Amino acid sequence: MTYLHWILLAVYAIVTAATIVAVLVDDRQPVKALAWLLVLLFLPVVGVVVYFFFGQNARHERIISKQSLDKLTRRSMWAFARQSELRLPERYRELIHLLARDGGALPYKDNEASILTSGSEFVMELLAAIGRARHHIHLTTYIINDDALGNLVADALIDKARGGVAVRLIYDDVGSWKTPKDFFERMRDAGIDAHAFMPVKFPAFTSRINYRNHRKVCIIDGREGFVGGMNIALRYVKGTRQLGAWRDTHLHLKGSAVHGLQTAFLIDWYFVDRTLINDKDYYPTAAHTSNDCLAQIVTSDPTNRYPEMEQAYVKILAEAKRYVYMATPYFLPTEPVLFAMRMAAQAGIDVRLMIPYHADSKIVEWASRSFVATIEEAGVKVLLYKGGFNHSKLLVSDDSLASCGSTNIDFRSFNNNFEVNAFFYDSAIAQQMKQVFMADAQQCIPLAEAPTLLRRPLLQHIWEGFVRLFAPLL
Repeated sequence: MTYLHWILLAVYAIVTAATIVAVLVDDRQPVKALAWLLVLLFLPVVGVVVYFFFGQNARHERIISKQSLDKLTRRSMWAFARQSELRLPERYRELIHLLARDGGALPYKDNEASILTSGSEFVMELLAAIGRARHHIHLTTYIINDDALGNLVADALIDKARGGVAVRLIYDDVGSWKTPKDFFERMRDAGIDAHAFMPVKFPAFTSRINYRNHRKVCIIDGREGFVGGMNIALRYVKGTRQLGAWRDTHLHLKGSAVHGLQTAFLIDWYFVDRTLINDKDYYPTAAHTSNDCLAQIVTSDPTNRYPEMEQAYVKILAEAKRYVYMATPYFLPTEPVLFAMRMAAQAGIDVRLMIPYHADSKIVEWASRSFVATIEEAGVKVLLYKGGFNHSKLLVSDDSLASCGSTNIDFRSFNNNFEVNAFFYDSAIAQQMKQVFMADAQQCIPLAEAPTLLRRPLLQHIWEGFVRLFAPLL
């Protein structure tokens, strides 16, 4: 027994040492590496298990072959190439090229966008669009619940599938883990092709449990699409007892940018189904009046070489002339974004950050408070939303650029999740997004008017500082 004890101890020491070496040689931010070292050193055994499930870096993995990716993006390239009189705004030319080069986000003109700011508005437009479908419906969602709203959408999809429309659904296996299998089997039995994204099955994929598809995308016949922050769950309409009304922002798109959404979906579809879909029927010519409304559909994921969304936010903050307004439900910024926010505010740019007064996760709320205090000291105006829980993920700058999608300002969205945002280089849409932000601001209080958040007891302050050390892992 004595020898067994020492053997187990030696095995544990070797595994821990090997894990520490893996963290040190991995290409990740120092602050994130330090957080994992703390976990491994101060949580014996548990730390190694947690790292196995949540810590392995997928940044250099390839989940899709280069040849298949080329085939999937060829249609969107043709759609891009056939655009006439495409003019890129001079001040955002570098940003557009950056996102196109690193993430393959092609710029498209000839677009229309409606901004949806309530769950009921989103559901009505989504159901109406599903009803118009004649060829296909492609839907990706992080959460689809087995509740009244989830079943309403499922019934609409089943009706179209039985009518001969091709319906494909991707749902995240972790995000929708509470949804019973029978819910999806009912759709499959009706002819819907439904797949869980990266299902967590021991031991296969267990190490990838930390990498989730957080995208919310829907494409109808390749002609109209939806993208934003809303999942398919009743709380987006009715709110919750704990947090009150649920506020979110979504976009209803028509025009050439839908090709970008289509490509994003079909790449994900190849990953979950290994079916290569690139027929021209999925990329129809936009049938509406041409305009100069320019948009990019930007995707990011942990297998890309660079963190596209993080780079975009940093560049926008660095090059803003007058203001940058941002809303996010979770604020656990990476060091580059935190630095860019402080630098912009100190340079005289009107930087405003809107976050919920209370988050839906206490540990995230605790970790976020020290970050908030830091940027407030640098001159960023922090607004605390008290009209319920604001789940919006939007950015607007200088009345000329706007972004909305699934990306939070946190480590998880920038480094771990599969995300998608629509970036618009258009003054009309930017000013509409600014109006949405300002309307929400009417239900906010400045951080300075929340003394319980600014002047916390010493023990609470120490606890929040300790939790902040693990922000890269939340």
